[in-house]
Amino acid sequence: MDGVNKRRMNEKFLKTAVLASGRGSNLQALIDAWQSGELPIELVAVGSDQSEAQALSRAEAAGIASKAFPLRNYPDRFAQEEDLLAWLHGHKVELLLLAGYMRVLKTDFIREAGFPILNIHPSLLPAFPGVHAQRQAVEYGVRYSGCTVHFVDEGLDSGPIILQEVVPVLPEDTEDTLAARILEVEHRLYPEAVRLLARGRLKRQGRQVRISKA
Repeated sequence: MDGVNKRRMNEKFLKTAVLASGRGSNLQALIDAWQSGELPIELVAVGSDQSEAQALSRAEAAGIASKAFPLRNYPDRFAQEEDLLAWLHGHKVELLLLAGYMRVLKTDFIREAGFPILNIHPSLLPAFPGVHAQRQAVEYGVRYSGCTVHFVDEGLDSGPIILQEVVPVLPEDTEDTLAARILEVEHRLYPEAVRLLARGRLKRQGRQVRISKA
């Protein structure tokens, strides 16, 4: 057995779930990196708040357990997130990734999860948090935007930053053209952040996230 395969056999693969509300392109980037052996994780579940989300179809195609949790099936958001969290715990999830999940997780969910939660956002946080970040960047007239992978805390896109990458804003950019170029970077940056966490190379010190050498 070669050294690489022996090391991979000894690695602990984090049981990982993804939440997505829409197309799931970042989910697909994570699936591709996982299936190619580039991520030391085990994708065990994909959830969505939208029954028709394409992300669920992507999960099914990859053989990953999936389930929709549409809000209309619950009396309120608390009941929805309680059911979602129980489902994640049932899959023994150790890491949760938000990939275009268009809901802000409530404080109780974050506190009771017991595992780290990561998110990717299409701006250079703390600039332009919330929805339509690309539109905000174009309308504000900034010369540079980008994307950020961060830990999720109880605020809105306010958790400690893991990785960021700059994307220039061109004079002719619209919200859509800027979003498309940022998305290309997201597909590369998110798996890299997950890889760093899964290999134990991230250390949080207050708001600072330190990356150790391999």
